[in-house]
Amino acid sequence: MYAVGIDVGGTAIKIGLFEKNGRLVDKKEIPTRHENNCEFVFSDMAEAVKEVLKNNSVKKKNVSGIGIGMPGPVVNNVVQHCVNLGWQNKIDAAGITEKLTGIKTVVLNDADAAGYGELWQGSAKSYKNVVLVTIGTGVGGAVINNGVLIEGFGGSAGEIGHMTVEMNSKRHCNCGKNGCLETYASATGIVRTAEELLDSGEKSVLTKENLTARDIFDAAKNGDNVALKTVDVFGKYLGMALANIAVVTNPEIILLSGGVAYAGEIITDIVKKYFDVFAFKSVKNTEIKIASLKNEAGIYGAAYTTLS
Repeated sequence: MYAVGIDVGGTAIKIGLFEKNGRLVDKKEIPTRHENNCEFVFSDMAEAVKEVLKNNSVKKKNVSGIGIGMPGPVVNNVVQHCVNLGWQNKIDAAGITEKLTGIKTVVLNDADAAGYGELWQGSAKSYKNVVLVTIGTGVGGAVINNGVLIEGFGGSAGEIGHMTVEMNSKRHCNCGKNGCLETYASATGIVRTAEELLDSGEKSVLTKENLTARDIFDAAKNGDNVALKTVDVFGKYLGMALANIAVVTNPEIILLSGGVAYAGEIITDIVKKYFDVFAFKSVKNTEIKIASLKNEAGIYGAAYTTLS
């Protein structure tokens, strides 16, 4: 028996074909088309799934299901909205996909999918109480308690990127609020911090032209003052947010995932520093580490939901 896992992102859609034992058989990546609302996303996705199955000689009857991780709250397989994709209305993602592919489909939040992936085949395999944070274009999260994903009443449990971390912030978030964690700890938030420091006249090897979070972390490793200050701001807000989450959920381990997290020890070191500053005494010893499945965690976890 096989399972298909899909991770829908703002720039790309990843598709993975898995055996029941968790072995990744094949994978494919296609660009995310934003025009025409969501129509192209689902039609492109369905065609890609059919191609992967055909290339591996897998018949639909031998597929347990398709799991899809979507960047937004999900309730009963219905996406409530996806602010980073520009979807403002509810989308029956499972129903649309089943109609296009003829395969039973399960839909969940993309960070939740990544959490399940790490629990199934990644860094959380030997744990039952886990918080996973995805740090990329946005910031997402998954909270797993005693092996069970906490989804919440409206599917928004784990949306830690939209915790307010700065009350008087002028940073506007895609969700409509100001001062969200995402505006400081995401790749775009990190770049904004560096740009503000550069605008203030601080000397740096960095320039605003085509500046990326990777540039900033590379410069920080080489001792650049603006880059180091930017990393410090990132660590302060994320460390504070994780300390607040830990005192509510008391996880065994916190995993950092997503493109930004893979900058290495510079990430875990600064987050741990501020986590220790803000954390309640009994949760200070919470383990914090980089997730092992990296950008494939979402497809693993999405596939897992169709097998469990």
